[in-house]
Amino acid sequence: MPFEARGKPALPVGAEYGFLQRIGEGAVALIIPKRLRWLWLTLGIVLLDRGTKAWFETHFEGWRRELIHNFIYLVHSSNPGIAFGVLADSSSPWTRVFLIGGSVVVICALAWLFGAGHSGGTLTAAGLALLLGGAAGNVTDRIFHGAVTDFFEVRFGSYHYPAFNVADSAIAIGAALIILDVLFGAKHHAPEVSEHEAG
Repeated sequence: MPFEARGKPALPVGAEYGFLQRIGEGAVALIIPKRLRWLWLTLGIVLLDRGTKAWFETHFEGWRRELIHNFIYLVHSSNPGIAFGVLADSSSPWTRVFLIGGSVVVICALAWLFGAGHSGGTLTAAGLALLLGGAAGNVTDRIFHGAVTDFFEVRFGSYHYPAFNVADSAIAIGAALIILDVLFGAKHHAPEVSEHEAG
């Protein structure tokens, strides 16, 4: 085992991410960083997204119901593209492969940022959790169904906004939170302090 300059044993792999902390001579404790508690939000988005999609999938594709006259509608549509209908009209057989592969890469990158502690402040941590949940929700649809189920539709007069779902909304809100934190958050976030250290 490698040793530090003062003769104390170095912490095992994982300490650099805040998972392991020394609590005494030769003793190491498993500490769950506060930022990882935002993962409950990720799980909530995945479950809510899948649950709502499953309900709308019980209706035939093309089903439609008006909630607010000439404004908000509930629909059942399948989107083989990405959020808000982008690439939905692509006829290339490689589109699905590209979108699944790209989504997996994005999810891995977000998970690394989250786990490595590069998530900035509270808004950025929440934003990353929302992005993870939204990306995971949609990529699951692409893998098992070949397309993403959308069910919210908004109209502004003659303008028809592409249908979207809970995962799309989470992605949009998560991105907005990160941008707000970058623009208006503290320039230098204080190092994260675990409850163990605080006590």
